[in-house]
Amino acid sequence: MPAKKPKMLTKAEVRVMNVLWEKRRATVADVVAALPPPPLAYTTVLTMLRVLEQKAVVSRTADGRAHVYHPLVEQDEAATSAVSEIVRSFFSNSRSALAVRLMEEERPSQQELDSIKALIAKYERDAS
Repeated sequence: MPAKKPKMLTKAEVRVMNVLWEKRRATVADVVAALPPPPLAYTTVLTMLRVLEQKAVVSRTADGRAHVYHPLVEQDEAATSAVSEIVRSFFSNSRSALAVRLMEEERPSQQELDSIKALIAKYERDAS
């Protein structure tokens, strides 16, 4: 059975998940302490972790009186899901339309252009 696609994460949820992806396991207090500014209240982080647990993005285990949270979804998987949703919602399921839009909005650096050219060359070689 294929893995279940992760649900979309809000910006605030991504902030919390970034801490869990880095630490791999953390209590609510650990997450609160590790969050970059602006700070979030303990109860806010607790609520967000509960929502993330309902979304099946994190799990928790008891450790004495505290709960330790663990990511169930990796950052790459969450990013792929988010990009897929954007492509589906705004670009008629065309990833190339998204790529063109991104390059139209801001000129890629020379390093990015070189990477894009290398990828195009690879695709052309693979198609031959």
